[in-house]
Amino acid sequence: MSAPPEVVFSTATDPDRVSAWLPEPLRGDGGQGPEVETADLRARWRTTAGPSWTAQLEVAPVDAGGASVRLALDADPPERRLREIADESLASLAREVADNLTAG
Repeated sequence: MSAPPEVVFSTATDPDRVSAWLPEPLRGDGGQGPEVETADLRARWRTTAGPSWTAQLEVAPVDAGGASVRLALDADPPERRLREIADESLASLAREVADNLTAG
């Protein structure tokens, strides 16, 4: 992503922005707030009720000044569908990061 890693991470973990990008089962009542490792720019969400879902986000700096973002999902859907959901989620996160940079 074309944003500093800290901006990407803070956008991803912002409670007001999570619903715009995080897969639905991990939002709201079905999930809990993230377990955050701020120094390592890592966050993990998991469901507390219903079907078991986890999401692990890792953000790292890249030489060009942007950020590399990895999202690993673990849930019941087939692996191919999980990859599609991860791709859709990362695209939505990229839009949120762009909106955050424009607003701020």
